[in-house]
Amino acid sequence: MPAEREKYTLGINLDNYRYEARHCDGQNHCRWVDLNWIPGVDFAWRCRPWQKEGFHGYGASGKCHLVYHLLTGKLDYTDPALRDLVYEDMLCGACDAGCKRNMDLEIQLMLESLRARLVEKGNGPMPQHVPITNNIENSNNRYGIAQRKRLDWMPKDVKTAKKADILYFVGCRAAFVDTEVATATTRILNTANAEFMILEDEPCCGHFLFITGQMEKAKKLAEKNLKLIRDSGAKTVVFSCAEGYKTVKVDYPKLLGFATADLGFEPLHITELVDPWVQEGRLKFENRVDMKLTYHDPCNLGRLSEPWIPWEGVRGDWSRLDPPRTMRRGTQGVYEPPRNILKAIPGVELVEMFRHHDNAWCCGNDGGVKEAFPDLSSWTASERLREAAVTGAQGIVSACPACKENLDEAAKDGMKVYDITELIAKAIGK
Repeated sequence: MPAEREKYTLGINLDNYRYEARHCDGQNHCRWVDLNWIPGVDFAWRCRPWQKEGFHGYGASGKCHLVYHLLTGKLDYTDPALRDLVYEDMLCGACDAGCKRNMDLEIQLMLESLRARLVEKGNGPMPQHVPITNNIENSNNRYGIAQRKRLDWMPKDVKTAKKADILYFVGCRAAFVDTEVATATTRILNTANAEFMILEDEPCCGHFLFITGQMEKAKKLAEKNLKLIRDSGAKTVVFSCAEGYKTVKVDYPKLLGFATADLGFEPLHITELVDPWVQEGRLKFENRVDMKLTYHDPCNLGRLSEPWIPWEGVRGDWSRLDPPRTMRRGTQGVYEPPRNILKAIPGVELVEMFRHHDNAWCCGNDGGVKEAFPDLSSWTASERLREAAVTGAQGIVSACPACKENLDEAAKDGMKVYDITELIAKAIGK
């Protein structure tokens, strides 16, 4: 077989994923969790829209065929039905992680690039995404609330510094809606005697813009936020929001063409700080939390959070890459710190759902799906809660305000939904 000398640059450019589009062989690793990890047909799916709609066009393998026909001119980018099909997808990375078990195709990047191309062609984002986009552009947050209210949640007993090595990037949800997460995070930092600062006029991180394919707008916010963070002098930027964490750690470098290692600061989720603090005895859990709990891996904290490493080269026959590169397979996300923390809280019994770590089922609140396809978003959350109930857990814990929001809205039959920061704060008596 002659070598296919296809030179391409890893990033957001649909033209670079012709190989992915042409070489999907329909093995269904994007559809099902690997047989090594599932007990039966129930809770075996990876792909939410494919399972719910029952048509392979909603899954990654179907979209590979769509992309190939778009790139070869057999389909029109401006078809409204195409837009709906492309956006009815959380872009949670489950298909990408599944495909990379055998094929190492860049499915996630292809799907992100597909949305970007639809926006370029004027067929995206969805109409339901426009009001949030306008809020971000006009008010610097997704809710359209006056920025002067961004720190209204701040408790009087929390101490912040004007200058510190640690910067807490709060995020829109924790600042305006789920303020319990922001309050708990700051009290955790105070209890650990970790001096930290907060940006007074923190802009939106731009996750919503990126995930809906509005790359030029996302790039402007990335440049703005990186300047603010770097000018602050922070050495570590802490997030309690998994969306913000992944956006700054992965998507900013992806958009701007450099490696995560070259950000100029270290992005960390709050659980990555708390885990070693607990082990060192710097943070002590004095209070019991007598509950049987299960942990939900946020997509943006788990399989999507591996560091970004730029690459340019040639793909030859049998998908051989020159030069070789490290694949982001979703296995090196932040999985153990939240579990270590929960296990360390007195009284907590931690049980696992069938789908966990890089196989975790998405909560349904990403990719703009909640706004444009609320029924799919709600169904997805209900399926996750059904899986949690099978474990016998009294509550489900996540480490992302967006996950907490969607799961909480769908919760019934007494299932409690928590953000991990709330349980940490309770265990330390705050």
